[in-house]
Amino acid sequence: MTVEYPQLQLYIAGEWVDGGTGQTAPVIAPATEEILGHVPLATAADLDRALAAAATGFPLWRDTPIVRRTAILRAAAELLTRRADRVARVMTLEQGKPFGEARGEVLRVADALRWDAEDARRHYGRIIPSEPGTVLSVRHEPIGPVAAFTPWNFPAGSPMRKIAAALSAGCSIVIKASEETAGTAVELVRCFAEAGVPEGVLNLVFGEPAEVSAHLIASPVIRLVAFTGSVPVGKLLAVRAGREMKPTLMELGGHAPVIVAADADPVAAAKRAAFAKFVNAGQVCTSPSRFLVHHSVFDAFTDTFVAAAEAVVVGDGLHEGVTMGPLANERRLKAMDEFVGDAIARGATVRTGGHRLDRPGYFFAPTVLTEVPLDAKIMVDEPFGPLAPIVPFTDLDEALAIANSLPYGLAAYGFTNSAATAERLVTGFEAGILSINHCGGSVHEAPSGGVKESGHGKEGGPEGLEAYLVTKRVSHKLAL
Repeated sequence: MTVEYPQLQLYIAGEWVDGGTGQTAPVIAPATEEILGHVPLATAADLDRALAAAATGFPLWRDTPIVRRTAILRAAAELLTRRADRVARVMTLEQGKPFGEARGEVLRVADALRWDAEDARRHYGRIIPSEPGTVLSVRHEPIGPVAAFTPWNFPAGSPMRKIAAALSAGCSIVIKASEETAGTAVELVRCFAEAGVPEGVLNLVFGEPAEVSAHLIASPVIRLVAFTGSVPVGKLLAVRAGREMKPTLMELGGHAPVIVAADADPVAAAKRAAFAKFVNAGQVCTSPSRFLVHHSVFDAFTDTFVAAAEAVVVGDGLHEGVTMGPLANERRLKAMDEFVGDAIARGATVRTGGHRLDRPGYFFAPTVLTEVPLDAKIMVDEPFGPLAPIVPFTDLDEALAIANSLPYGLAAYGFTNSAATAERLVTGFEAGILSINHCGGSVHEAPSGGVKESGHGKEGGPEGLEAYLVTKRVSHKLAL
């Protein structure tokens, strides 16, 4: 499958430009370890130009009639849909996920853009009954220029969530996408540019993450900070934003528990859970990552899960038949070794996998662990990879206590054939995204977001626009 990797540039004030100093970073193909291209790193002067562009673009876009804004965004979505194969190939090349997963991601984000654009037309204010001669109303207006930061695991999904919501609400945006998956971000932004988004409204930069975030967040131009990524980085950015009294939207990491109750079908549950576990090689914030299984169905669940893991076809995501690609970078390989090594040292048993694959690229075998103590690193820290620790339990309250024992609360999953048990799980889980009898992913028509240290604010659904809007209460006396 031939793939032409795009030229990587910054997009500032409606122009594709190189960084001010020519400094670049390589983009590595995780399946081959080859250099695909070099991404320009923005200087402070580049960032200042992007901020000035966003400041100029905001009132222009805010005052553009919403019918016109919606038409432009729908045109961008149509361009992206038509280019889905090309964008997906670029994504697979630079991030590693199988082409089918990548293409599905591109089509989903195009739909998400359509949904946000149309939903913004229905984000109404309201008139509140008041005393005679006074009109009391609530109005929603775009908050202003946004600074957004996105990771590498969903190269189209994460940037589009920020861009679609910001532009649909009437905001301008400066987005720093991941340098490791810069090609997909460039392809996305190109669709908006060609659809007619005015210059300055959408600006794309790359650079040294700490420097870029510090510069953008400190600027008085920026009115909202939106971030998807790890808990430690999210906390750092929130502190920086807090110093400037700027609101934040934080979609941070998790460590999603799965509870398989005694009355669940263990075979069906294992098949669905295993499929979800190995999507994107487990590099998903909402990936099921701690499996708590009632002892009465433990063996059947585990045997089925192991068989499913061993049936995964690992390889280059551009090759036919591959169902799991490489990890995104060398850092993830080292992390997998550490998780597995720690678990084994604490008495865990490797049922399958547990090792790197002996080939070029960042490949790690789908892994299932049993006899894993609760203090093992993999039961405490998010693995963000194709590792599945399976632990038995005897009491549902015990399982819920384990599930809620960590400071994370992004996603949680439960399997049961009892409506009463399902309700216990829904009310008992401390998480913002819940799925019963499947491991559902995010959908653009419903809100997603975590609790506790997994962040705050929502993306998707009508709630997804709220962070990008200012609510005004207006009391208007009709006569003096």
